Amino acid sequence: MKNKLLKKICGIFGYRLLDKKTFKNNRIIAQNSSLKIKNLLEFYFSRNKINNIVQVGANDGLSFDELNYFIKKYKTKSLLVEPILENFEKLKKNYIDNEFVTFENSAISVNNEISYLYKVDPKYLHKYDNHIPAIPSFNLKHLTDHGVKKSHTIKDAVNSISIKELFDKYEIKKLDLFYLDAEGYDGKIVYDFLSKFEIRPLIIFEYVHIENVLLEKITVKLTKNKYLYFQIEENLFCLPEEKYL
Repeated sequence: MKNKLLKKICGIFGYRLLDKKTFKNNRIIAQNSSLKIKNLLEFYFSRNKINNIVQVGANDGLSFDELNYFIKKYKTKSLLVEPILENFEKLKKNYIDNEFVTFENSAISVNNEISYLYKVDPKYLHKYDNHIPAIPSFNLKHLTDHGVKKSHTIKDAVNSISIKELFDKYEIKKLDLFYLDAEGYDGKIVYDFLSKFEIRPLIIFEYVHIENVLLEKITVKLTKNKYLYFQIEENLFCLPEEKYL
C-alpha cells in the first residue's frame, strides 16, 4: 500500500520508480554489452572525425576516463574542465608534455547555481573504493546514494563558469566532441548548451542521475535539433543527423 502511494506521488511530480530488479538488469546489460563507448570513440577518432574536444568533469584524467588514450594517441586539441583542485592537479600531471591540451579549474554552472561541491573528506577516503574520489557533486544525495556517510562529507568551494563563458574564454568556434561526466549536473549543462549554441558536436553524457522531467526535455530538444541518440553503458550518445556514420 505504501509503495503504491509513493509511486502515485512520484507520478504526480513527473518521476517514476524503478524496482531494483529493473535497475540491476539495466546495469548488467550496460556493463556487459558488446558495444562500448570506447568502440565508438575508436571509430570516430580513427576516421579523423574528432579533432576538438571539451570534456567536463575530467577528474584526474585517468580514473574511469575514456578519453585519455584517444587524446594522447591522436594528439587531439582538448579543453579539460575539472572543479576539484586536487583532481585538477593530478589531471595536469597526467597530461604533462601534451601541449595540445588546455585545462580549466572550474565547475560548469547554469545561472550561477554552483559555488561549492560535496566530496568525501580525504581522511575518510580509505573507507571507500576507488570510485568515490570521482563523484564530487553539487548534490549531497548523489554521494549518499553511492553509500557515502553524510558525516564523511565536506563542502569544497569551487570556481564556477557558465558553458557560454567557457566557450568565450577559450574562443571555441568549432567542436567535434562534447563529453560530460558531471555527477548529476550533466542534464542542466547539456540543455543549456543545446539552447544557446549552433555548434553541433557529438555529445556524450551520463544520464542515469538526471531527473526524469529534465531528461525528457533534453530528448525533446535533441530531436528538435536533429540529433540521433541512443543509450550506451550509462551514457547517452548523441549524434547530429548529418554526421551519422
